[in-house]
Amino acid sequence: MASRVDFNDGADLLKKQGRQSETKGQDAGASSFLLQHAGDNEGGVMSPDTISRITPTGVETLPINHPDRVRPKFDFGKGWKHLRILVKDKDRTDELFGVLDSMPWRAVGEEAAAFLATDRGKHIYQTEPYLPDILDDHARLRQMPKGSFADIYCNFMESEGLTAAGLIEEANVYRKDSAILEDGIEWYNNRLRDTHDILHVLTGYGRDTLGEQCLLAFLFDQRPSPGHLFLGWLGTLLMKMKLPTKAPVLRAFLQARRNGRLTQRIVEQPILDLLPLPIEEVRRRLNILEPTTYHQALDIWEGEGVDPHALLGRQPA
Repeated sequence: MASRVDFNDGADLLKKQGRQSETKGQDAGASSFLLQHAGDNEGGVMSPDTISRITPTGVETLPINHPDRVRPKFDFGKGWKHLRILVKDKDRTDELFGVLDSMPWRAVGEEAAAFLATDRGKHIYQTEPYLPDILDDHARLRQMPKGSFADIYCNFMESEGLTAAGLIEEANVYRKDSAILEDGIEWYNNRLRDTHDILHVLTGYGRDTLGEQCLLAFLFDQRPSPGHLFLGWLGTLLMKMKLPTKAPVLRAFLQARRNGRLTQRIVEQPILDLLPLPIEEVRRRLNILEPTTYHQALDIWEGEGVDPHALLGRQPA
């Protein structure tokens, strides 16, 4: 049975803050996600402004946008090839990254640059240069209070046998031949990758098949990549077709999509400040709602004798 994280039912939820409204409003057109690749600025570059931080060896200054960086390209055909492999074997995480890279969030550079131009962005860039070093230091995280975000995060990662570094290794299987451009956008992109398991913990969506589809739906407003929404819809519809069940699979997915619209972007939050806080407080601050319909689906599957981890699993080649 998929594990759950309890929510504080009586918590008063905060309203979205201005920064969230600005960043999401700029990318409102992403809702028609298969048309996201349209435009006449394919391959264009942005302003080469710089950002600095203090390191053990001195002051490091990097461009926010590297001169060689171009806007991500949308390639549905390439994404479809990766998808066909992934459908046969959902454990091929490298193919998942192939789908996402082929159907990317094309405005990520502009969003990253806008965030790094703010005082908040500069502060987080200074204090959190590399999230995996923070997230994989369980000895330090375990010193934080019981019931804190850090405590629940460690419980989740250890029970699932996961590490932040492990996700990077999986991503590098597919991206090993890709050039790494050292700039502020790369730092922002890395945080988008490194906050995936954080979102499992905060949202309460497990690593079962429906939980992963719901998280993809939730993620669309965190990072409006057509690939995330496409994968989520496809996986959810396949479950509906393949599995005779009374579980509200589609409603759980749609609830995740709605909840994702209300939540602040995790990538733009000071993770170090949030880790010591009670997890209910973190959810209130970020306006993360309880996934009630997802939990209802898990309860129904338990009664039906359905293993939520076995759905859409490995199939014969």
